[in-house]
Amino acid sequence: MEFDKQKDFSAEAEVLKVLGHPVRLKIVTGLCTQECNVKHIWECLGLPQATVSQHLALLKHKGIIEGKREGVEVHYSVIHPLARTIVASLAG
Repeated sequence: MEFDKQKDFSAEAEVLKVLGHPVRLKIVTGLCTQECNVKHIWECLGLPQATVSQHLALLKHKGIIEGKREGVEVHYSVIHPLARTIVASLAG
């Protein structure tokens, strides 16, 4: 077995770290199938709006998701290809 000594997995490790929280993983999994606003997400998860907003802020800050303003709502979607790949591999 050979190891790639030149490959730096820092970016990949950061994505895995962010997705390592069950709530964030649920959010990203849902957003891979459908864009949603924060109200829809917290209603589906049964969590307080403040909790969901904190997780969304971190996911956005780390470049996993983005929000698009549509009128008074912000609709979130997954933009990071590795996050999409990880979620797809977990789905089987």
